[in-house]
Amino acid sequence: MSLSSMTGFARIEGSYEGWTWAWEARSVNGRGLDIRMRLPGGFEALEAQVRAVAKSTLRRGNVQVSLQYERGEGGAERVVHEDIARQMVVALQPLVIDGLARPASVDGLLGVRGIVDVPRIGDTPEALSLIQEAMAEGIEPLFAALSAARNIEGDATEKVIASALDEIEALTRRARDCASAQPTAIKQKLQDQISILLDGQGFNADRLTQEAALLAIKADVREELDRLDAHITAGRALLAGEGPVGRKLEFLAQELNREANTLCAKSSDMHLTEIGLALKTTIDQVKEQAANVE
Repeated sequence: MSLSSMTGFARIEGSYEGWTWAWEARSVNGRGLDIRMRLPGGFEALEAQVRAVAKSTLRRGNVQVSLQYERGEGGAERVVHEDIARQMVVALQPLVIDGLARPASVDGLLGVRGIVDVPRIGDTPEALSLIQEAMAEGIEPLFAALSAARNIEGDATEKVIASALDEIEALTRRARDCASAQPTAIKQKLQDQISILLDGQGFNADRLTQEAALLAIKADVREELDRLDAHITAGRALLAGEGPVGRKLEFLAQELNREANTLCAKSSDMHLTEIGLALKTTIDQVKEQAANVE
């Protein structure tokens, strides 16, 4: 199973009885699952459905969901409000009697705002409920498309991490083959240093043996190299596994970096130090990519 990234974008459009709308979802990396919504006024009831689908589909990421719509007339027949027209005629009658206004005409009344109305779909609670039901049908496809986009990004991330693990393995092998990391080389270097320091003077052989052993242990990097190999194996197992592994990969990157730091600290050879620094650079790539894995 490939990795899933926390970065993705999806857009789903829909229409119903003259209404058109578009759902959009964007996600970026985050410590947990944080869902934020921008819904038009009157459509707050859709929020619970969005959150339910999001939680069942995603595990991590900062997700922003928005809904935009346009409302059509719907082709409904015109409605004439006769009661309003009658009230207006009665109210104007005293002015007509005093000669201050002409009698109301049908053409004149039809031009008054509020007399003639063209009801739009969604004006009634029942119609609005139907619109919301139609909009809600796009929520699951929206998150399915978002998951698909995150998976595509995850495929690319997986390739980068796998390549970095291969490079870490190659560098670890080079460090293990490095002459300065061999026990015999460590022993010879200590002997040479002792000979120079003592310059033929007498010394306590037992004490010198103890000090030499301590120095050899401090200079021996085989344990760090063994742990690097183990971490590489664990990283490949995570890439081949199932489920969200982002946190585990982040922790693994920390452990890899710890061993690389110790390797550099123990090294007294320029070549081995260069390998350690190259390890740290490649491990940083793993850390950077892991931060965006679900």
